[in-house]
Amino acid sequence: MTRRDPDDVFAWLDTLAEERGRAGLRRQLRPRRSDSDLLDLAGNDYLGLARDKRVTGAAAAAALRWGAGSTGSRLVTGSTELHAELEYELARFCGTQSALVFSSGFAANLGVVTSLGGRGSSIVSDSFVHASLIDGCRLSRAEVAVVGHADPGAVEHALTTRRTERALVVTDSIFSVDGDLGPLPELAAACRRTGAGLVVDDAHGFGVLGDGGRGAVAAAGLIGGPDVVTTMTLSKSLGAQGGAVLGPRRVIRHLVDHARSFIFDTGLAPASVAAALTALSVLREEPERATRALDNAANLANGLRAAGLAASLPDATVISVRAPSPEAAVTWADDCRAAGVWVGCFRPPSVPDKVSRLRLAARADLSEADVERAVEVITRCAPPGAAAS
Repeated sequence: MTRRDPDDVFAWLDTLAEERGRAGLRRQLRPRRSDSDLLDLAGNDYLGLARDKRVTGAAAAAALRWGAGSTGSRLVTGSTELHAELEYELARFCGTQSALVFSSGFAANLGVVTSLGGRGSSIVSDSFVHASLIDGCRLSRAEVAVVGHADPGAVEHALTTRRTERALVVTDSIFSVDGDLGPLPELAAACRRTGAGLVVDDAHGFGVLGDGGRGAVAAAGLIGGPDVVTTMTLSKSLGAQGGAVLGPRRVIRHLVDHARSFIFDTGLAPASVAAALTALSVLREEPERATRALDNAANLANGLRAAGLAASLPDATVISVRAPSPEAAVTWADDCRAAGVWVGCFRPPSVPDKVSRLRLAARADLSEADVERAVEVITRCAPPGAAAS
């Protein structure tokens, strides 16, 4: 074995970085100022609650009462009375038997898929699901079949030809790149015909879809089903941090016993729990926020399409605007930012269809003038080749 100079051990990373740079795929951290005057269409604060004084005040009070952190895993010292209250209120609001709070939506998805999958089971996954579900499938040690996007027929075929007794279908409700709604009723029907469970990541549906913002699973009439599990994040519509799993009591009990991303992770900080609790109460009291967010998304998309851009028609609050190349997408996003509008920029490998685009997230607190300004800036900054074909 050849002994290598310590300076050369990770030198291969420099070569990869250069390749990414040439392909327009380098990523940058952009620290956000608290007093930024940018019009934010890049974040996921769909209901405009992240800076709501009721929400931030609850977070501050909880930090003063409980401390800056939860001090341990949920099974040791990391479960406070606030955690139990949030789990109760989430389950009551959504209409499920039980709920379990995780430190992030990513951890929630890892916990569910690895705990309900495993050796001797099958998982059928939509090809466009979130990275957390993909990683859960990889870690589960189950037999995994990845099928075409939003194709219930392919899902049912994979389920009927599986070699295992236990099976699970995993999907997003609203897919985070194009903002399209998955065929949840059809997937549930396929699962019930073949004896499979259904796991739906409702991160981008909760708070904006369904009666009072109860989510896409509720809107599809599936919430509370004995064979349906919903995951969600507290960091989008609720403007806080963390994730949760909602479903049958037996599933939640199993996660407490088995989910490694729950058992071995420090519990969510009490400030984030209190913020999510308060945001949930605001959503109950002000369900019109969901309607405003959806209306703003529709108006933003229609304005961009009228201007000739290839903007998706949103099923919730996420809008995709296609760019001609990764480099063009980066330049487009930078030019928008320089003009005062912050937009998301998605490029491979973050996008499953390998098409670069701007990603926009509408919010309930956008004014009509904000939407008009966003359309004007994005259209004016559009690169050659961005027009819809």
